[in-house]
Amino acid sequence: MPKFSKRSQDRLNTCHPDLQKVFNEVIRHFDCTIVEGIRSKETQEEYVRTGKSKTMNSRHLDQGDGYSHAVDVAPWIASHPNRIPWNDHRYFFILAGHVQRVATELGVELRWGGDWDSDGNLSDQTFIDLPHWELKR
Repeated sequence: MPKFSKRSQDRLNTCHPDLQKVFNEVIRHFDCTIVEGIRSKETQEEYVRTGKSKTMNSRHLDQGDGYSHAVDVAPWIASHPNRIPWNDHRYFFILAGHVQRVATELGVELRWGGDWDSDGNLSDQTFIDLPHWELKR
């Protein structure tokens, strides 16, 4: 059974307990890595400046409760040369299916950066962020 590395677990621990609950269950069924949880205002400003993010109202910033309400998660494929298949989106879609199933089972409403409006139509997105998951407001 897969499990998070210490670095991934430390990153996940910066996220809201509902995100922790979902991804601690996801890892039991699908190997993945936590790329980022909470981030600083300075990092967010850099991401907006470089086009990696579109807003300074990011859910990755401390949401006033000491937690990020967003997490970036990537599939971890042991047989892949880079371990994270950044350019092979199939793995992100497979991971997304697992995440959605687990979140639904746990009663946690999430929004995914591959389908921001949660309508099931992936072709109507103007900004794609496949690793991004956040709690619905």
